[in-house]
Amino acid sequence: MTILVINNKGQYNHRINRNLKYLNISSELVSNKYSVDEILSKKPIGLILGGGPSIKESGNSDKYIREINIPILGICLGHQLIGKVFGGSIASAESESYAKIKIDILEEDDIFRGIGSEMDVWASHKDEITSISDDFKVLASSKICRFETIKHKNRPLYGIQFHPEVHHTQNGEKIFENFHDICRKY
Repeated sequence: MTILVINNKGQYNHRINRNLKYLNISSELVSNKYSVDEILSKKPIGLILGGGPSIKESGNSDKYIREINIPILGICLGHQLIGKVFGGSIASAESESYAKIKIDILEEDDIFRGIGSEMDVWASHKDEITSISDDFKVLASSKICRFETIKHKNRPLYGIQFHPEVHHTQNGEKIFENFHDICRKY
């Protein structure tokens, strides 16, 4: 019943794993160089694709998105990878953001269950999704980013641009608890 946190070499990947441990959610931080078979051999109930400096550093994360059919939560770079794998576009943000922002939750869905209609979050990104395929719906947006949170319409794939693992994000732990519930029900 473990969630694997895929280390995409970003500054917050260890914090994601530590937050899951604080919430008593079984997790393991693993390299993004693992093959799909190595990931599957661990029998995870879900994957969290952590942030990172660039898509060039994302290892096999795109293969995990394409080939592993379990719940996946992409955070920042992980979010961008999910969008890109399904034909979306990524570009430098009009306003690079390293600050607290307010997101508007357009659809509560399972990932935002119990949070409300808006949320203060920590944004720390240079790139962002600029378009998504028809396979996705937008669950949250902000004044600086149209695609703050996306969900695949048929698969348990979620992408969030912001960082729920830092204390600046209000109810960040609730995002992780909700994702854990999604994984356990899948």
